[in-house]
Amino acid sequence: MRQQTFMPNFQNHAELFTHQLKGLQWTVRHAYEGSPFYRRHLEASGITPESIRSLDDLQRLPFTTAQDLRDGYPFPLRSVPFEDIVRVHASSGTTGKRKIMAYTQKDIDDWAHFFARCYEMAGVTPLDRVQIGVGYGIWTAGMGFEAGCEKLGAMAIPVGPGNVDMHIQFMMDAKSTVFCSTASMALLAAEEICRRGLSDQIHIRKIIYGSERSSRSMRRKISDLFGGAELFDITGLTELYGPGAGIECPDHDCIHYWSDYYLVEIIDPETLRPLPDGEWGEMVVTTLCKEATPLIRYRTRDITRIIPGPCTCGTFMPKHSRIRGRSDDTIKYRGVNIYPSTLDTILSAISGVGSEYQIHLTRDEDSGKDFLRLIVERGQDVPHSQGDALSEQIVYQVKRQLLVTIAVETTDYGALPRTERKSQRVIDTRITDEIV
Repeated sequence: MRQQTFMPNFQNHAELFTHQLKGLQWTVRHAYEGSPFYRRHLEASGITPESIRSLDDLQRLPFTTAQDLRDGYPFPLRSVPFEDIVRVHASSGTTGKRKIMAYTQKDIDDWAHFFARCYEMAGVTPLDRVQIGVGYGIWTAGMGFEAGCEKLGAMAIPVGPGNVDMHIQFMMDAKSTVFCSTASMALLAAEEICRRGLSDQIHIRKIIYGSERSSRSMRRKISDLFGGAELFDITGLTELYGPGAGIECPDHDCIHYWSDYYLVEIIDPETLRPLPDGEWGEMVVTTLCKEATPLIRYRTRDITRIIPGPCTCGTFMPKHSRIRGRSDDTIKYRGVNIYPSTLDTILSAISGVGSEYQIHLTRDEDSGKDFLRLIVERGQDVPHSQGDALSEQIVYQVKRQLLVTIAVETTDYGALPRTERKSQRVIDTRITDEIV
C-alpha cells in the first residue's frame, strides 16, 4: 500500500497565495468576531475584516506580543466558546505567568497532520520505531511528537524526558530507529552509550531535536557517537501549536516551514519594519486556520531570515535559516550585541574544541566594567598541554570577528555538565538585584 503523503498538493505559487489570502481573511474575521481582545486590538488600528483584500494588507495589522498573552491569562486570545476547547497547553516561560494556549479538536488534528509532515520530511516511515525523549503533560513537546508519529503510522515509544538508563534500555530492547529529544539529551545519551560500550546494540539512524540551539561541532559529535545518525532540527513554539511548525531540510541547509498553516514575516526588532528576504531579523507569524487562539502578527522573538528561491531538495514549501538566537536574549557585552549562536559558529571552526561551553558574565563593582569568561571543553583526544594554544586561538578569533576581548579557559572533555533538558550556557551574574 502506498504511504500517505502529508505535503500539500499546490501546483504553483499562485495556488498557495490564494490559499494564504483566504486563510488570512478567515483569521481576521474569526478573531474579530470571536475575541474581545482582537476586536479592540484591530479596531484601534482601524481594521475590520473587510479591510483584508490582499496579502499586502498583512502589514497593516497590529502586532501581538507575549505580554498580550500574559495580560489575557488564563485564556488569552480565545476566539471560540469554551465548549469548543478540548485541550490546553502552556509554555514554561521565564517571567510572569505561563502562556496558556487553547486548542479545538480541529487545531489538534491540524497539528498532528503537519507534525506527520515533519517526520515525512525527515524520511521517517511507518516501519520506524520512534523513541520520544521530550516533556509530556502541560508542555506541547511530548504530545506533539507522539501525535505526529501516530498520524504517520510509525511506532511511538513515549519514554519522556530524562532517565538515560531507561532510554538506553528501550533503544536496545525495542530497537528504536529514531530518537526525538533536545540536542543536549541526545549528546548525553550518546556519550553514555559509548561509555558503556553499547554502540553495537543501538539502531538509531535519525535524531530529530529541537527546543535549543546547537553548534555544528555538537551536531557532528552526536552524529558520530550514534554511528552516523542523521540529525534534523525541528522548530515550533507553544503559541504556534507547538513543535512541528517546520523542520530541517533533507539537504540540511535550511528549515522548511508550513506556509499553508501560517505566514512568516521578518522584521527589524527595533524599528518593527519588515526586512527583505535574506536579512536576519525577528520572526513574526500569523496563523491561517487556528481556531481557539489564532495569532495575528505574533512576535516570536526568534531570530532567523527567509531564504529565497527554490530549495535543492525539491520541496515546494518556503524556507528560513535555523534559529540563530532570540531578540530578547542577546548578550550585551561592552556595547556589543552577541548571540550565543555566534560563539557557536566561531568555536565550531576551531580544531580541537569540544562541543560544550559556558559563558560567564561578571561585573567589577568598583570600575563598573563587564568581563566575559568563556569556559570551553577541549576535544575528546586533545591533551591538556594544548589548552593554552587553544585559548589563544579562541581569544584571537573572538576579537577578530566580534571586536571584543574575552578571557578563555579550557577544560577536559566531559567536565562541563550535561543535562537531558536545555543546557545552561550563559551564566550572567552582572545583575544581582531580584528581578520581578
